[in-house]
Amino acid sequence: MTPRVFTPTRRRGTEFLDDPGIPDALRLRSTADVALSNALFGGRRSVVREVLRAVNDGASRSMTVLDVGTGLGDIPRAARAALEGRGINVTVAGVECAETLARATAKAGVPAIRANALALPFRSHSVDIVFCSQLLHHFDRRESIVILREMARVARRCVIVSDIRRSWLAAAGIWLASFLLRFHPVSRHDGVTSVMRGFTVDELSLLVGEALGGAAQVRRHPGFRVTASWRVAWAP
Repeated sequence: MTPRVFTPTRRRGTEFLDDPGIPDALRLRSTADVALSNALFGGRRSVVREVLRAVNDGASRSMTVLDVGTGLGDIPRAARAALEGRGINVTVAGVECAETLARATAKAGVPAIRANALALPFRSHSVDIVFCSQLLHHFDRRESIVILREMARVARRCVIVSDIRRSWLAAAGIWLASFLLRFHPVSRHDGVTSVMRGFTVDELSLLVGEALGGAAQVRRHPGFRVTASWRVAWAP
């Protein structure tokens, strides 16, 4: 267990990218910084590992995957590549509330639907694996519970939630790395704010339990990431 001295009190803060009025060019630039951070610091790997865990039984040769809050679609592209490497035919899609990002994601090869995570425009149990990465910390507790229930409603097989594990070390690390990687100042601010909005293992576990009335498998991952995953109890 991480000593409490390394875990700051959770703070809501305000991220610039949460503002719908932010200029399109800045939104794209800063989201590209997020994608680079995902590649370097574990955001991508943590989701792909959980996706592969979900299909380890080898029962399916085809799979549908949905990323809620997809950004530039970097994580569903990585998940698709990993599943195709296992011989699984994959159809991926993303949900993104920002029109600029939805268009950019579609151009990059991931069909993206502009929609609100609080009301996913999909039929119940219509997608095999539904996941989100670094999405939940943008919402308050009530909204987070709605999103978790929406993801569970849409999923046919498994739900995966990945987010940042809150730590002073993570906050200091992303702040320092942002200079070395030449992140935009907005990305630097939002990166540190995201860490301070992140979850401990216990917090994420309790949140999922409150939303669904059941336990999830909650795991730590390198790069100060934490995931919660659970199978959906559904039969056709």
